[in-house]
Amino acid sequence: MNNVQKARLLHALLLQEIPAFLKYTTELCLYIVNNTDEVGKAWTNQLFGLDFWIELSKDAHLKIEKYGRQLEKSSPVFADQLFDGYGAIFLVHCLHSYVQQGRHTDPRFKTAVQLFFNA
Repeated sequence: MNNVQKARLLHALLLQEIPAFLKYTTELCLYIVNNTDEVGKAWTNQLFGLDFWIELSKDAHLKIEKYGRQLEKSSPVFADQLFDGYGAIFLVHCLHSYVQQGRHTDPRFKTAVQLFFNA
């Protein structure tokens, strides 16, 4: 399965967790954009440059703003808009961060993220 297919299945199986995940992702995007100096200080030995990471976070934020509740309600919209192309790199990071911080309410969400996205 590719990232879009995995995200579609995650959404379909655990729909109730998606609004909180999207809220968390929005908060993370805004933090990255508003605190680039702080993020940059911790940005060492990463696969991508900081500027690229900031652009990925901006793109994710724009899509969340643009599609809003459609992302919550529709598995295809959620997966196609957020997990296609390079944006999937950032969103998979957000999934891992979300479950590592214990933000999820359903323990199956963490299991699904680990299973689908190799945490």
